[in-house]
Amino acid sequence: MAESITLELLYPDARAPERATEDAAGYDLFVYLTHRTVTCSDYSGTSEVPTFRDREKKLSYFELPPNATAMVPLGFKAKLPAGCEAQIRPRSGTTFKKGLLIPNSPGTIDADYPEEWMVLVRNPGTKNVRIEHGERIAQMVLSRFEVLPIEMGKVGKSSSRTGGFGSTGI
Repeated sequence: MAESITLELLYPDARAPERATEDAAGYDLFVYLTHRTVTCSDYSGTSEVPTFRDREKKLSYFELPPNATAMVPLGFKAKLPAGCEAQIRPRSGTTFKKGLLIPNSPGTIDADYPEEWMVLVRNPGTKNVRIEHGERIAQMVLSRFEVLPIEMGKVGKSSSRTGGFGSTGI
């Protein structure tokens, strides 16, 4: 039997993650802002940013200031199968059009995380960036992982490589 993700929408109009095409690896994640505040942080601390209502578009939005990071709510909770994680990654279109970054990319959501899913989004630019309810903000790619025991011991030289940083040095 195929494993599945158990998804709980927290609001009747929240959107479940969606794959854009049959061969897409990632599931698009949609912003949920109706009647919410958004937690933002910058170098001076953390604050709650209100959302506003665009009467013309009939949707909620907020403005992410320069050099600020927001915890963008998605309006759902989910339980993943054991041995799976959700990797949260940028959408190339969002990065290209708005310049937004996901600072901890890929972010990990563990299988047993019980709260509403959120995406960290950073504005590295010099102007406010508008983030709207319902827009695709990031993507989720599922990954299997392995848990191994950790044993204490001495780590000997395993090759002729010495010094440097990374796989072959800087």
